Amino acid sequence: MQIQSDICIVGDGAIGKVAALGFAQAGLSVTLLRPQREAPVQQGDWDVRVYAVNHTAHGLLSSLKVWDALDATRVAPVDAMDVRGDGAQAGALSFDSYGARVGALAWIVEDRNLNQALDAALRFASNIRFVQGRAVSIAVGDAAARVTLDNGDVIAAELLVGADGAQSWVRAQSDIGVDYRSYGQRAIVTNFHCEKPHRGVAHQWFSAQEGIVALLPLPDDRVSLVWSAPDALAEQLMKEPLPDLAQRLAAYAAEPLGRLTPLQPEVAKSFPLSLIRPHAITAPRTALIGDAAHVVHPLAGHGMNLGFADVEALVRIVAARGEHRDCGDARVLSRYARARKEDILLMQVTTDGLARLFGTDLEPVRIARNLGLNLVNRLPVLKRRLIGHAVGKSF
Repeated sequence: MQIQSDICIVGDGAIGKVAALGFAQAGLSVTLLRPQREAPVQQGDWDVRVYAVNHTAHGLLSSLKVWDALDATRVAPVDAMDVRGDGAQAGALSFDSYGARVGALAWIVEDRNLNQALDAALRFASNIRFVQGRAVSIAVGDAAARVTLDNGDVIAAELLVGADGAQSWVRAQSDIGVDYRSYGQRAIVTNFHCEKPHRGVAHQWFSAQEGIVALLPLPDDRVSLVWSAPDALAEQLMKEPLPDLAQRLAAYAAEPLGRLTPLQPEVAKSFPLSLIRPHAITAPRTALIGDAAHVVHPLAGHGMNLGFADVEALVRIVAARGEHRDCGDARVLSRYARARKEDILLMQVTTDGLARLFGTDLEPVRIARNLGLNLVNRLPVLKRRLIGHAVGKSF
């Protein structure tokens, strides 16, 4: 059987689903290829995988009628951020929504909450066809890209979109090389109840020896931990009971948040951290979005937001292509690559630079970075630009 559509999206994570909704809203027919997989096991009342959604992503989700479909009782606004350096003369950087003149700096959303809202929106979307199967080959011709499945079916589309994650099959099949570097760290994620009200403040601490600790606000005095820990420490932390992990965190969190108590049932996960820079985000009749197009260190919390910005740019550019060009036209894809180049490069350079800077334990470097945090905190113009980039708005 051959399935024909304007767009074929490989990958059914949040980024792929948002892309499908965006293209359908633009009046294009979409085939969303979903891998055959077992239903996920629901562990814990609160999902340990969360995202800090900025204003760009919020606007996109709102335009697709997804934001209002979220369970609002499980979404927490970030009203302020407090960043701390390390050592005796630790630097500090803080900003809040009042100073930024926005209602919230960002919103913390669980992966499960987001995907449930997206699935609900997809059920009511027109022009979207769902196909389950495993892709085995791609053939690109003058008029279409053809994806052959393991059962012999073929999906033909003017544009193939790779939304299949960091180990993207579409990227590999398109002969797009990557630059890869492991950070030698693992991100440990879990959730706690905090003794003191968090008041919507996201806290982050940098330590050369222990990595980067972030505690993000969840509703009702709950917080989500993202600890980017060196591999050896991460292995040790994952072997410890969560109450012991809470005790370790007291060195950072005791003053602002009080005693931390693991949420029940206790769940913690970890995943390796790396920098992945594809040599291109397009190929003939192919575009990459999300982690297929870039993987950055999570210290800024913008990996998912970069993916949402990919979707916004790709849908907008394809929709404005003109009647004489099809969706996979080389000039259309060239416009997409140019539109995303600066934003992606800036985030890669910034997160990689900060990870390297705060991963160095030399005393002169420690002093310099703490002075840098204090300096930025005292320079309104630079601070405003930093805030604008963080929240996805221009000031």
